[in-house]
Amino acid sequence: MDIRTIPDLSPATRRDIFERSSGVESVRDDVCDIIERVREEGDVALREYAKEFDDVTVGTIDITDKVARAADAIDDEVLEAIETAAENIRVFHERQRPEDWREEFEGRELGRRFRPLSTAGVYAPGGTASYPSSALMGIIPAKVAGVDHVAVTTPPAENISQATLAAIHVGGADAVYQVGGAQAIGALAYGTETVNSCDVVVGPGNRWVTAAKAEVQGDVKIDFLAGPSELLVVADESANPELVAADLVAQAEHDTDAAVAAVTANESFAAKIAAEVENQASELPREAVIRDALENEASGIFVARSMSEATLFADEYASEHLSIVAEDDEELLERIDNAGSVFLGPHTPVAAGDYASGPNHVLPTGGEAKREGGLSVETFLRSSTVQRLSKESLADISGAITTLARTEGLDGHAKSIEKRQ
Repeated sequence: MDIRTIPDLSPATRRDIFERSSGVESVRDDVCDIIERVREEGDVALREYAKEFDDVTVGTIDITDKVARAADAIDDEVLEAIETAAENIRVFHERQRPEDWREEFEGRELGRRFRPLSTAGVYAPGGTASYPSSALMGIIPAKVAGVDHVAVTTPPAENISQATLAAIHVGGADAVYQVGGAQAIGALAYGTETVNSCDVVVGPGNRWVTAAKAEVQGDVKIDFLAGPSELLVVADESANPELVAADLVAQAEHDTDAAVAAVTANESFAAKIAAEVENQASELPREAVIRDALENEASGIFVARSMSEATLFADEYASEHLSIVAEDDEELLERIDNAGSVFLGPHTPVAAGDYASGPNHVLPTGGEAKREGGLSVETFLRSSTVQRLSKESLADISGAITTLARTEGLDGHAKSIEKRQ
């Protein structure tokens, strides 16, 4: 794993590190064609794409009836883990629910109220792999928000992961469809004969899924455009290099395009982390994936001149996952605003957040943490304001209203006030 000194980074290298891409541009044109065909041909297109991309002949697209039975088909230990994760995720997200409020402001009764969207579409990655955790992370906040109908799409396979289907059931989804890739996003956004269109489409996926979300955005609400997994560890010499390396390797095994990095102010400590990463990577089945990820420009161990410089680097990096392992972790956290999800202390591995600690693991990548938060209950809500004025409170502000209205050339606005005086 490369060790680089922050002051020595060139402007071009800094751009490569801080302006990470989700890679959607390379597939954007093909995705546009897929979505257009789904809009025109509906289920026919979904079945043909399943054969073309997944090598699966799909008969029934709607597999909702299979979900309830999946819990009986998996090991009790796996089901218990799914239920534990689901409960922790549910409890955390229930804390996010905003409450309606109404207050008096000098005679003006003003407030805000929150209402759930009617329908939500959740993309749960799958196919030959199993991602029950992603299903839980998408479904549960929607149900906590009060969405009436939550639909899930997951890629078709000869044997769809029973663990993923069980998680979909535990999460409380209302409909499940075996559709994957960009075509699934198109179906959730625009509907087909079988799949109902949704108000919002959320969930992680590959660059095809991300490009599809970019394409449908505006016609439906989306969470955000998420790219490959990211982790930045801010550590001082009090940290255990073995544990720092373990988190870096764990996130690197997600994807060859993952970005995994550590920043510290101690060069010898950086070397210890690098040695541990090398040792641990060689012990894992996905070593080839890990080593490719470690070679990415945004991956590496960065040596700062001070921990203050390290925090500035971390804030600019704006990582999906930020781990802080240092004696003064709370103080360092106060200096960093940009991060998708923060993990404090030596006993808070990022994998805990990936699965079962409670916060959502669907998070912004590519520096979008500067502008976006992770998937949450608020993603599935809309708000409206409420106001009631008395004759007296209207009179108190009528001068300001009529003056501004006539300044804008809107006499009708002004007269609507004056007629009430």
